[in-house]
Amino acid sequence: MFTGLITAVGTVREVSSTDAGRELVVEAPYEGVVVGESIACNGACLTVRTCGPGWFSAAAVVTTLDRTTIGDWAPGERLNLERALAVGDRLGGHIVQGHVDAVGTVLASVAHGDAWLIDLAVPAEVDELLVPLGSIAVDGVSLTVNALPRPGVCQLSIIEHTLRHTTLGTLRAGSRVHLEADVLAKHLKRLAAPLLTH
Repeated sequence: MFTGLITAVGTVREVSSTDAGRELVVEAPYEGVVVGESIACNGACLTVRTCGPGWFSAAAVVTTLDRTTIGDWAPGERLNLERALAVGDRLGGHIVQGHVDAVGTVLASVAHGDAWLIDLAVPAEVDELLVPLGSIAVDGVSLTVNALPRPGVCQLSIIEHTLRHTTLGTLRAGSRVHLEADVLAKHLKRLAAPLLTH
């Protein structure tokens, strides 16, 4: 489990195809990484396969590749990283599972006073789970839904700290991003489904 508070920005160093899937070697400033731990990479929870000082490797299997942009990652790609929570850690963002629900596309990214507004095209299965001022994870970053200007569009308002400490400041129209809707909304939708079909 994660909170969507990015603790480092890493860089893909190598990409290869192995028996484990699409394997990535990621440069990261973490200490004490161990084989088997979970690290969210742009919001996708991956398991550490090997590691050393300043790096770790992880692999994405075909089901992960089908619902993420990991298949497009190449050496030099910068990634938002977050290690899994330890018991007693602060929950400063929201509950993030590291399970990518869909890929969204940036429609616009513009300065607006002291904030940065990003409009995202989101698939219907994510759009129906969003509410104004609710939570969404975008490339692993816990964010607040600023507005829902029209069906299929989610607007985010990004603060300066987030722009400096994540990759969101590099997003431009056409950029593709990982989306994870609030897990509470997903469970409520599932529980309510039988009541809504009668």
